[in-house]
Amino acid sequence: MKSRQERLIALAMVAPSLVLLAIFVYGFIGQTIYVSMSDWGRGAALALDPDISFIGLDNFKDLFTGFLDVRFRQDMVNMVALSILFVGGCLVVGLVLATLLDQGVRGEGFFRTVFLFPMSLSFIVTGTIWRWMLQPRGGINVLPTLVGLPRIEFAWLTSREQIGRWNWQDVPTLLGLLLAVVFFVLAARWWLAGARRRAAAGGVLAAAALVWAFTAATKIEVLPFPEYHGFNLALIGIVLAGVWQMSGYTMALFLAGLRGIPDEVREAARVDGASWWQLYRHVELPLLKPIIWSAVIILGHIALKAFDLIFVMAGPDNAATSVPAISMYLTAFRGNQFAKGAAIAVVLLTLVSVLIVPYLVSTLRSREEN
Repeated sequence: MKSRQERLIALAMVAPSLVLLAIFVYGFIGQTIYVSMSDWGRGAALALDPDISFIGLDNFKDLFTGFLDVRFRQDMVNMVALSILFVGGCLVVGLVLATLLDQGVRGEGFFRTVFLFPMSLSFIVTGTIWRWMLQPRGGINVLPTLVGLPRIEFAWLTSREQIGRWNWQDVPTLLGLLLAVVFFVLAARWWLAGARRRAAAGGVLAAAALVWAFTAATKIEVLPFPEYHGFNLALIGIVLAGVWQMSGYTMALFLAGLRGIPDEVREAARVDGASWWQLYRHVELPLLKPIIWSAVIILGHIALKAFDLIFVMAGPDNAATSVPAISMYLTAFRGNQFAKGAAIAVVLLTLVSVLIVPYLVSTLRSREEN
């Protein structure tokens, strides 16, 4: 057991870091939350002693239901679409590359270095490179002309075309259905866990049924008018650049996971008559689930707070590729609406926390069990 003196020395060594963390991380987070509930920016925002009043959640209400904040709501749609495509693309490309390298190809070290090289670049450099490549009058658009085919006429970063349009009024219904589905999944897991949890599973199942019934029976109008949003095709160029840079990272994760699978497991599956595809699907992929989950968390939080790559590739004023981080910058530092900019920052913090906190809790819990 550690002596009291050793504990005091350890605490003294850690104390400066804890103090700095409390001030410059959690202190500033608290300050941002406070500012988001004020009216800073509606008056003389840049005055030496601005008149700031507490207004509660009005800024958040305006963001999601206000007439003037339609761009923020489209930015939220862009962020969700960008996150899904970016994370999915990195996972698929990284898994394919790792699977190919795991076959013991000649020159594996060279290919591994080539695939990992984009990750060493900053998003600023990547954005500059891909902006040149996706320019309307050159780059990728003129590649078909090299073999006698007509040039591509697609505006990679400036297209205003949208697909999958839907009404913002449906958000409460979609959130209610999503919550009901989560309840149903939890109830099913607890029911299968054994008799001790079946009573709790029954309660969760009843709650899920109530949420489902309430969602189906009610229609909450968040706006007095229909407002349609969709996936902007201009985001395809952003996704291509992001996947190009980060797929090497997922490749390294998956390759380490594949190399960590014991050969005895593979040999046992082959002895049982498993084909290459059956071995890959039923043995290797299930063992890669922890790595896949970690990659989703890391890539997801990168996508949710994406700023520099989009800023460089398309600029802050291109609404087709805008995301909440861009809106936060424009609102706070160009429009001097500091309270509303802080509210956007709090929304982003909440989304990132929803993604990361469950992962951290499950990781700590698994460590305690082990």
